[in-house]
Amino acid sequence: MADFISGMRISSSGMSAQRARLNTISSNIANVNTTQTPEGGPYRRKDVVFEAMPDSRNFGEILTSSNPKSSLQRVQVSDVISDTKAPLLKYEPDHPDANADGYVAYPNINMMEEMTNMIQATRAYEANVSAMQASKDMALSALEIGR
Repeated sequence: MADFISGMRISSSGMSAQRARLNTISSNIANVNTTQTPEGGPYRRKDVVFEAMPDSRNFGEILTSSNPKSSLQRVQVSDVISDTKAPLLKYEPDHPDANADGYVAYPNINMMEEMTNMIQATRAYEANVSAMQASKDMALSALEIGR
């Protein structure tokens, strides 16, 4: 039963990481036209950084485990970074945020790239849901055998 729980724990970490990625992508899309932020300047595109971490277990699992140095890994969001690319300058002299030359700095966000990232994150989330469902089904089948 512990292996089923480990599989579910790893799948849930993947779902959490992809949810954070989807939230970040949504923020990028929502701010595609944001020319001023509280920090000053246009919105900076954000991206999440994933990191592999050893699957954390509780003390009881560590004591009863036959392999205390398990190689199972889970994913975790380690950082959210801001893009350092220069903003896009568009000539709009009537815009309130235009500079002295009439150019407005817009976020350097490529909508096609954001939509592609969103599809990838959605597919990864769905794959983790399927893996979790498979683990649940196997655990239920194992319980049925024991009857």
